[in-house]
Amino acid sequence: MSNTRSSTFLGGLLIGTAIGAVSGVLLAPKSGKETRRLVNKSLQAMPELAEDISSNVQLQADRLSETSLRNWEATLKRLREAIAAGVAASQLEQERLRLASSDDDASASVTDRITEPRE
Repeated sequence: MSNTRSSTFLGGLLIGTAIGAVSGVLLAPKSGKETRRLVNKSLQAMPELAEDISSNVQLQADRLSETSLRNWEATLKRLREAIAAGVAASQLEQERLRLASSDDDASASVTDRITEPRE
């Protein structure tokens, strides 16, 4: 989402710069020859400006990609740790239930021996 916002901002900046330059040139109190020269100079600078903006967008995209990758790796690590903790807790609970069940069986056999009639 940040990348989209940056691209939108940079696109708006480029359009705003172009509109501002054209408006300034057209409204400036200069002669037609000077105005045409200024417009020509501004038009010649546009490819360089577009290249600078393109480089900036690429740099931002690379940073976003790196950040996303780091966040993904951290998320995977936390997920693996949570799964391992869940497996360990499940195994402990199974062992606790097994021991409780065997204790119940042992108690039942002792009770059966006490209550069985002797011959």
